[in-house]
Amino acid sequence: MELHNAITDVPGIRVGHAQNLDALTGCTVVLCESGAVGGVDQRGGAPGTRETDALRPMHLVDQVHGVLLTGGSAFGLDAASGVMRYLEERGVGFNTGVAKVPIVPAAVLFDLAIGRADIRPDAAMGYEACQNASNAVPAQGNVGAGTGATVGKVLGPKQAMKSGIGTASMDIGGGIIVGAIVAVNAFGDVVDPENQHIIAGARSVSSGPIKIGATESFADTLQTMKTLVGRVVLDFAGRQNTVIGVVATNARLSKEEVNKVAQMAHNGLALSLRPAHTMMDGDTIFALATGQRKADVNIVGAFAAQVTAQAIIQAVKAAQPAGGLPAASA
Repeated sequence: MELHNAITDVPGIRVGHAQNLDALTGCTVVLCESGAVGGVDQRGGAPGTRETDALRPMHLVDQVHGVLLTGGSAFGLDAASGVMRYLEERGVGFNTGVAKVPIVPAAVLFDLAIGRADIRPDAAMGYEACQNASNAVPAQGNVGAGTGATVGKVLGPKQAMKSGIGTASMDIGGGIIVGAIVAVNAFGDVVDPENQHIIAGARSVSSGPIKIGATESFADTLQTMKTLVGRVVLDFAGRQNTVIGVVATNARLSKEEVNKVAQMAHNGLALSLRPAHTMMDGDTIFALATGQRKADVNIVGAFAAQVTAQAIIQAVKAAQPAGGLPAASA
């Protein structure tokens, strides 16, 4: 099977985006209408989520039908209603006997500061994202949940860089495919796991005698956090961050195993973000297993981390300048 380095390489997975480019916000839906075993792992200190408890082991629901990644902060959770309506119209959902209730977990990122704070993803945008869903390679960069994403905010939003949404996939042998799609709105810098060089992040500041930055281009968030200036500005850096994503595989996994894959996928954040999982991030990764192939959860989880890291790199490389912020591509 020829892969296209996208989460849609996983059979049964479709992805759709919808966005408002003037307001710099949007949402992305990952659909699995036939049902997939779902899990989640939330690591950041400032999450905004929906239906995540249903994915925990020991809870009744075993399968989900879609996952929503959205901008708009907590307001953006409204977009999940549009995803539910789309699926209900097609007879997709958990059968309660009186109605089929689509199970659509969701996570948000904060993009209110870059565009218009009064325009957020809503039910209509969520429905539109479903209408746009396909198994083609998803657009990357300034689309969907990545429309208003930024990275590197230790020195405030004006010194950040534009980020976006990215995807990646890998054939790990035995017919098993693992893919990821990630919207990257991190407090920290994005680094290349191969050489540890910063690709996008907080930009250096030079104003008279005040100079903050490890290089002419980048401040280096970790180095800045060591300094007195860094400790002072940290209080003003804001809670405007979160990396949210979905890992999917065609492996046959239990609910407990899928949650383990979501947990291990967070290693991809540690590989490509410096720092990750701060109290100013709401980092949340969902995992979906469509169940076509027998697989070892340890192997699937190990490569889930790899494709997550690759998707993060793709997100910043595909991003374009917007909202007055530069991007790695320019």
